[in-house]
Amino acid sequence: MTSRTQSSATRNAMDHTEALGWGWNNAGSPPLRARRPWLKLGLLTGLYAVLTFLAIGFLGFLAFVYSLDRFEQKPETRADGIVALTGGAQRIGDAIDLLANGYAKRLLISGVNERTSREEISRLNPGQRRLFECCVDLDYRARNTIGNAIETRRWAERNRFDAIIVVTSNYHMPRTLVELDHALPNLQKIPYPVAATIDPHDWWHNPTTAKVVASEYVKFLLVWLRTRLEDDPESSAVVHIIHQPVKQVVAEPQSR
Repeated sequence: MTSRTQSSATRNAMDHTEALGWGWNNAGSPPLRARRPWLKLGLLTGLYAVLTFLAIGFLGFLAFVYSLDRFEQKPETRADGIVALTGGAQRIGDAIDLLANGYAKRLLISGVNERTSREEISRLNPGQRRLFECCVDLDYRARNTIGNAIETRRWAERNRFDAIIVVTSNYHMPRTLVELDHALPNLQKIPYPVAATIDPHDWWHNPTTAKVVASEYVKFLLVWLRTRLEDDPESSAVVHIIHQPVKQVVAEPQSR
């Protein structure tokens, strides 16, 4: 009897509470337990997408790194010209050696600092001074890899070259070839990667190497994407943004 009286009192109290607006009313919203699985599913899907993106990016990075040459090899064929991109003294020295050994008839050194004279460069290679007098052209216009490609195109077209040897650092070669293929799709490019600077396979325990190749990998991806979205490097709005014109001295090619 007492139990029935307490139960009745409890129901009356709940009815009184709901009448005053203090009770919980779940009729208009789904239960909390029904909402949680959807939230968890969304979080798991987002996490899976992020992890998949990172995994693909890392696998791409590994493919990029282990495609880079660790050792220098002489070109298997000769070409009409050689283009060396500035950024390291070894690049210029190797390019001049290729020219001296008859791998091409002219050399373009692209991206020379406007304060660096022909005489200063020739002094760094005293044994090849005669080559500088007859067969070396200096490009003072280019300030980045896009500029290198544009100036290489002008030089190759002016000389009516069909094939060139490209000399730059091993880690810089993939991005350089993408730029040159975009600017000169019908010209044969023979890569000569200079491997004296870093060993790309050393990235996993050398922070400096890891930083260089990771940065170059990101730049390579951006350049690859950009060249798929534009028609010509010289008319690209992106090129005009990142390749601002500067006052500089332009060296004319030596007369033949």
